[in-house]
Amino acid sequence: MTAIRLVLFDLDGTLADTAPDLAGAVNRMLLSRGREPLPLAEMRPLASHGARGLIGRAFGLTPADAAYEALRQEFFAEYESALCQGSTLFPTMTETLGSLEEDGLAWGIVTNKIARFTEPLVRALGLAERAVCVVSGDTTAHAKPHPAPLIHALRQAGRTAPEALYVGDDLRDVQAGQAAGMRTVVAAYGYLGNEVPIEQWGADAVIARPAELLGLLGDRSVRAA
Repeated sequence: MTAIRLVLFDLDGTLADTAPDLAGAVNRMLLSRGREPLPLAEMRPLASHGARGLIGRAFGLTPADAAYEALRQEFFAEYESALCQGSTLFPTMTETLGSLEEDGLAWGIVTNKIARFTEPLVRALGLAERAVCVVSGDTTAHAKPHPAPLIHALRQAGRTAPEALYVGDDLRDVQAGQAAGMRTVVAAYGYLGNEVPIEQWGADAVIARPAELLGLLGDRSVRAA
């Protein structure tokens, strides 16, 4: 097996806990209509699904409904106005990224969040100058679970798929990583917004917190000498 030289992270629910700001945007929409806000715990599993999941839960609408697009644009405006008020890196993620850098491993971000939100959020989190690549949901013609965003990240980082590991909290992350030919890890501390149990996702490993990734990278089954 080829040694891992590049670690790629999903953003929402993997690298950073962005649910407070995503849920906050929807709840402000509800409040403006005289409705009760929804508990963060109820909204958290839907955060990885962005506007579609959050609007679906709050308003009972799907992209097929005529009123959906107006709500989607309103959500975008609300989120953009306060996209890093409550968002933070997950516990032990700061130390994990530092350790990767100390060990000479590059790391990057591949998310389905559109660049309009990804870029300012990554800057606000203090990661823009450290990530070797930042690939958004609209960077390529396809979003995950299509492998195109991960293949684009490999090109930017100058690495091959066997040298890369992708960490994500959604089934589509594992599907995209496998389709791109790289090893995959499930972030079990994330949002896990799927009905399929993570044990059935087919990833190479599962971690309960970011720092556990460092142990995996020292394991020959994941990072060969």
